[in-house]
Amino acid sequence: MSRPATLYHGGVIRPWADERTAEALLVRNGRVVATGSLADLDTPGAARVDLDGAHLFPGFTDAHVHVWKVGQLRTTLLDLRETTSLDDLAAQVAARHAALPDGAWLWGRGWNEARLGAAPTRELLDRLAPGRPVLLTRTCAHIHAVSTPALDRAGIGPDTVPPSGGEIDYPRGHLTETAYGLVYGAMPEPTQAQFEEWILAGLTYLQSLGFTAATDPAVDPPLYAAYRALDAAGRLPIRVNLLFIRRPDGGAATYPLPEMHHSARLRCDSVKFFLDGGLSGATAAVSEPFKETGTRGVLRFDTDDLYELAREAHVAGLRIGAHAIGDVALTQLLDVYERLHREHPLGPRHRIEHFGLPDAGHLRRARELDVIAVPQPVFLHELRANYDRYVPDALAGQVFPLRAMFDAGLTVAFSSDGPVVRELRPLAGLRAAVSEAYVPRQHVTLAQALGAYTRGGAAAHGDPDRGTLEPGRHADLTVVGGNLFDTDPHSWPDIPVRGGVPADAPEREAP
Repeated sequence: MSRPATLYHGGVIRPWADERTAEALLVRNGRVVATGSLADLDTPGAARVDLDGAHLFPGFTDAHVHVWKVGQLRTTLLDLRETTSLDDLAAQVAARHAALPDGAWLWGRGWNEARLGAAPTRELLDRLAPGRPVLLTRTCAHIHAVSTPALDRAGIGPDTVPPSGGEIDYPRGHLTETAYGLVYGAMPEPTQAQFEEWILAGLTYLQSLGFTAATDPAVDPPLYAAYRALDAAGRLPIRVNLLFIRRPDGGAATYPLPEMHHSARLRCDSVKFFLDGGLSGATAAVSEPFKETGTRGVLRFDTDDLYELAREAHVAGLRIGAHAIGDVALTQLLDVYERLHREHPLGPRHRIEHFGLPDAGHLRRARELDVIAVPQPVFLHELRANYDRYVPDALAGQVFPLRAMFDAGLTVAFSSDGPVVRELRPLAGLRAAVSEAYVPRQHVTLAQALGAYTRGGAAAHGDPDRGTLEPGRHADLTVVGGNLFDTDPHSWPDIPVRGGVPADAPEREAP
């Protein structure tokens, strides 16, 4: 059914998310009719929305954010991301322990030893919560501190052999990478109602930050069922793209390929692989040993095994989003992608999640394969101390080189990886991208950064007809309450951003 046109005026329209502007925007049935002068676009009967001086952009996309985990932290999980000392963490764990019934799991997330001074250990957790199974996930979600009762419930002892791609440090109570699945499998499985609650809490929060779309990059069958139920009920507030996990943590079991789904608000036509760990916790697969730990991280897949799983998805027409941070993991992934395109050409376009330590060869190969890079600029702000602490000197010049990604001609989609970081606001990501490069001269322009949140995000989502406000395109909209182009980047996070409105919203109104 045709809906009345809406005319946006009274502010600055930025159709391409750069310096080019227009005075007004006309939208009908969720698509852009035109941008131009108010006099030219004034339409009888159109609803008029006065932007009150604000700047109207194409809708922002967070191309990699763990939606349900964001929602879980905002509702039920113990949020440790703001803790700055072990004493602070201990006080919060002890308080939560006192509030929980006997036998219940205590689950928290967000600790970072670079902020705390040291990592929590099994001995500490046993003392703070005697007799209770405790699981505290590091901010990166690649390392987990657990109590003795948690290890006991998972059947983990001093001599337990870790699953492939994982590590168990029993004395410290630390589980790395796939070993986490052993403890997670011993916990009560969340109900679909709980997953739905967490999804909605996460999406509502993202919409409040100005996002109109997000990619949830690690979805298993129960979570997929919850998303499908919310979509069928018309309850998803913004558009969501799902990356379906092929191999869960804790063993060698493999999920079947997902049933593809594409509606106005929900898309699932992609699978996810985790090739290595995280850079901030020294578990990414690297060619030189990390400072302090002396280790080279964890490579989670045998290359032939990875290729066979990826080939199955590729020939079925499913896109691939693969977590690869370290230079060794990037080489492995690009080898697999090259073989896929050589043996099975004309397949779908794939992604590299994070793309943390690429060298010039990785960048060139990724461009030749038309891979979409999905880095997290806000890491440069929040995790700098970790990089200083762990990244080997020989690789320090390759830490998230955003400018090199653009210079190589890659399609780049920015994201937060929340709740790995505390800061999910898109303007904080913009600030980091343009002013906080880890490697000198690797900052990008504001127009490039905005493009990565709009056009790049739409490409990563699989929506080539979004990302700009050109005629005929879907009119996803984000309103920013100030002029980023004449404001100091360090003040950008304080500029208000009004929640985005996806183009299929039943009633157009000011975001």
